[in-house]
Amino acid sequence: MALTIGVDVGGTKVAAGVVDDGGRILEQVRRPTPSTDPQEIADVIAEVVDLLKGKFEGVRAVGLGTAGFVDQTRSTVLFAPNLAWRDEPIKEKVENLVGLPVVVENDGNATAWGEARYGAGRGHDFIVLVTLGTGIGGGIIFNGELYRGRFGIGAEVGHFRVVPDGRRCGCGNRGCWEQYASGNALVHEARELARVAPAMAGRLLELGGGTPEGISGPEITQAAREGDKAALECFRTVARWAGQGLADLSAILDPGAFIIGGGLSDAGDLLLDPTREAFQNALTGRGHRPLPEIRIAELGSAAGIVGAADLARTDPL
Repeated sequence: MALTIGVDVGGTKVAAGVVDDGGRILEQVRRPTPSTDPQEIADVIAEVVDLLKGKFEGVRAVGLGTAGFVDQTRSTVLFAPNLAWRDEPIKEKVENLVGLPVVVENDGNATAWGEARYGAGRGHDFIVLVTLGTGIGGGIIFNGELYRGRFGIGAEVGHFRVVPDGRRCGCGNRGCWEQYASGNALVHEARELARVAPAMAGRLLELGGGTPEGISGPEITQAAREGDKAALECFRTVARWAGQGLADLSAILDPGAFIIGGGLSDAGDLLLDPTREAFQNALTGRGHRPLPEIRIAELGSAAGIVGAADLARTDPL
């Protein structure tokens, strides 16, 4: 049984797991991300790898799935909006700390690979994964292979711009898709509604402790499942943006399936039904072309760990 370690490095947590060659996580650990210091991040990654390596014999390699732009050699993080990484040689740093080969991959790519191999993308050679979380990440599998682009930073789907001079994005631009169709966008809609129409948003305010700032994603989902009209309207607004973005991606990429992951996907049909409707309404050539499936991811938060570990096993440089 070939074992590798997958590490999912995000803005708030470093999650790692030992993964076997069937995509099963045998053990997991997590630590908070010290996002303001590059060396501290490398040290935390090494800490979790060493902890897991000490419990299992025969670990062969480490895959790092990280938010940010990873270069074509999969060794350097060129830019990470929510981490203190700028041209960071993270592969070399971690290899020196843990004594194992390391493959670095964008977290959206790692998640897409995990879902393609062991999750909702099985049976499809052409898929686009879209993670609707704090922002929007992506990964593209074409002909069964991971698409990275010429410089290694393809599939940053959250940062194509849908509103000229729209909301400011953490990437430095304005109007990016993730500002309108992510988990943060859902919270933005709910809090804005609570400020301008508190009578309509009574249940949201109640769940949020009486203030718009107290409203977060779980409260909005709970209210929507209760049938609250304000919460359902917030979901419909975000789903319209999500569906329109998927339609644009379909016009360019023509995948066989879209896999929707990220924290917002936990809402299930509350999100998926209006997203599918908006997608079909916005799709170019609608009525005269096959429709791709739009499916919820199966592996949940484990997809990035599984995908990174599998890439370290099957796709070394």
